[in-house]
This record gives sequence, C-alpha cells and structure tokens, in this order.
Amino acid sequence: MSARNIPAPPINPENKRYFDAAAQGTLLVGKCNDCGEAHFYPRVLCPHCFSDKTEWVAAKGTGVIYSYSTLHRGVPVPYTLAYVTLEEGVTMMTNLVDCDPSSLAIGQRVKVVFKEADEGAKVPMFTPV
Repeated sequence: MSARNIPAPPINPENKRYFDAAAQGTLLVGKCNDCGEAHFYPRVLCPHCFSDKTEWVAAKGTGVIYSYSTLHRGVPVPYTLAYVTLEEGVTMMTNLVDCDPSSLAIGQRVKVVFKEADEGAKVPMFTPV
C-alpha cells in the first residue's frame, strides 16, 4: 500500500504564522485577550465575544477523539478524518495517522504529529497516545 498524498494547504498572510509554527513542530490555537477563551480555527475576531484582541498561543498538542470516520471507498489510500478536542477546549478537524483505524475509539487520547504535505508544508495531524 502506498502512502497517502497530502495536498498542500493554502497558506496566506492570515494563516502563515500557524503553518510557520507547524513547520517548527508547534500547534497554535487562537486565544482572546478579552474573554480568555481559546478558539480554532484562529481568526481576527473572537467567536465567543467578538473582540479583536486575539493572539496565537501554543497548544499542548494533546486531546481526545470526539468523532471519526475512515474512508475506504473512492480514495487511493484509506484514511481517517476526525474531530479532536484539544485540552484547551477547542475542537479541530484533522486526520488520525500512524494507527490501525479498527483500534480507534471515541474519547481515546491522541497527540499531535506533523506530516509533510505537497510543497513541503507541515500539517498537524493526530495519533493515539
């Protein structure tokens, strides 16, 4: 079985810092300096209080599987899409990698790993702890 080709993410000025940190092995999330809530995807306005006083902060890179689905049909190589809830309280859509999909479970602990996409960008994904 061949490895899955990961398409390059569209990097723009708004998310460049996120992907620069990923290239260095750090997962970033957004945090509001007014209400203190973390959010993902990071954006200029806080989705909780609409403040524009947000910043990037490093996440611990660990969390639990909220939901997942493994695609077997219509793709060259099976892969698992998931929602992972980070310890910071945000839930992000991602891929589960380096694991047997039949051994996964809702609530299972996972940690971030960074996989190389096309054109060399690093993309955060998760693997069981």
